[in-house]
Amino acid sequence: MANIFMKSSWGSDDPTRAAMVFGHANALAGAGHEVRIFLLGEAVCLARPVVRENMVPLGWPSVAEQWDEAIGNGVRIECCGACSRARGVSEDDMAKAGAQPGNPTTFVESVEWSDKIIAE
Repeated sequence: MANIFMKSSWGSDDPTRAAMVFGHANALAGAGHEVRIFLLGEAVCLARPVVRENMVPLGWPSVAEQWDEAIGNGVRIECCGACSRARGVSEDDMAKAGAQPGNPTTFVESVEWSDKIIAE
């Protein structure tokens, strides 16, 4: 199976697009692939439960449900540290959501680790 790295910057401004990275990650993980997600820009706000729980994309389960499923599927979720600090998303927010802070070094590591890269 493949190592798949996904990145997304979609946040609360477009719930359907924000959800896509999680739905696709869950499909890939369910097929046996190892998946990592790197969130940046507005997408880091999804680490806050109040944001995730209030985002319901058209035709898909809520972002919160898909996020939790991804964590349960072993998907590693990183939130850009600089983007998070600029938006008031704390490392505690990330930890409670099962995510971790990312940075340029971890971004490069994931790119080098991956067999395939998907930008949502």
